[in-house]
Amino acid sequence: MKLPEGFLAGATRAGIKPSGNPDLAVLLGQVPLDWAFVATKNRAAAPCVLRGRQLFAAGGRLRVLVVNAGNANAGTGERGVADDLRMAELAAERFGVAPEEVLTASTGVIGVPLPVEKIAAALPLIQPGPLAEPFAEAILTTDTRVKMAEATLPGGARVVGVAKGAGMIHPNMATMFAFLFTDAVVPAEELRRGWPGVVARTFNQISVDGDTSTNDMAAIFASGLKGRVGLEVFWEAVYAVARDLAREIAADGEGATKLIEARVIHAASEEDARRAARAIVASLLVKTALHGNDPNWGRVLAAVGYSGAAFDPLRVRIEIEDIPMYDGAPLPFDREAARRALDKLEVRILVDLRTGEFEAEAWGPDLSPEYVRFNAEYTT
Repeated sequence: MKLPEGFLAGATRAGIKPSGNPDLAVLLGQVPLDWAFVATKNRAAAPCVLRGRQLFAAGGRLRVLVVNAGNANAGTGERGVADDLRMAELAAERFGVAPEEVLTASTGVIGVPLPVEKIAAALPLIQPGPLAEPFAEAILTTDTRVKMAEATLPGGARVVGVAKGAGMIHPNMATMFAFLFTDAVVPAEELRRGWPGVVARTFNQISVDGDTSTNDMAAIFASGLKGRVGLEVFWEAVYAVARDLAREIAADGEGATKLIEARVIHAASEEDARRAARAIVASLLVKTALHGNDPNWGRVLAAVGYSGAAFDPLRVRIEIEDIPMYDGAPLPFDREAARRALDKLEVRILVDLRTGEFEAEAWGPDLSPEYVRFNAEYTT
């Protein structure tokens, strides 16, 4: 997938991942980039997140994004702070920019010192080009596939997004890495205004396992080389790309065998709709039921009930795969036919709260024995 105008990307094998797969990636802005940034709310946030917040608060433009995969550089004390800064300095030297024009990102195992010497040796090997694939591959950790999406705007400007994430994912921004790039002209203040709302409706609406990571971030970058576009059209395209990436992350959850999509309609507020949808896909009981193709709508009702959303249980309607199962009271349905309907790669749940006019979606995978096995052996 070709990057928008003004962006180059590249990657290499620095020896950070034990697998020997690509693990060091760079995104280079050929011009100064306007940007917006949202990061994890985990109080044990990694140095890359803390430094990213400082850069964002300072309000300057960026030229380089450097990402290492395989080492979170979180829980590493003062050394971790110094190592993160050194990674920025090394990238700045390599591409002839100032360190404050470099955003760093790290992902991987917590509590292991960052091998800065490997990054120093590998950065000169990266030769950025116009394709997104090398960058998208190198940022992966436990993912089984690359995650990319794109949209084209009237006039030819584009939005391209890449993401990583398969485990330690739960709504509390961010829930993985997501980086979007556009060559449309969008003022920095507009990016800052609109980006958190996109994140709230997409990346904050996925849950794999209920854990919010220490390192996660979502950012959007604009080169402005392709011309102006209508802001409404622009944000629709950004939302579409972010939604596609969010679905890909949820579908690639560790051990996943199916994607669960929950849609809540007619809620009293957008926040209520989001809360209810998130509670459904985050519920371990819903996840395990759907893994076994069990049409247990009661678990859906229970999840909505503890979500904090306002509703009257006597007015709620629940459908799973278009099969009505509850409408203020249990509805008769063919359970064997429902089990067969659930035996597919994507399962849709619809909850109508009949309380207001707002709606939201959320996504997550089922929960399989493979998830438990994988994470029981993660560091060993």
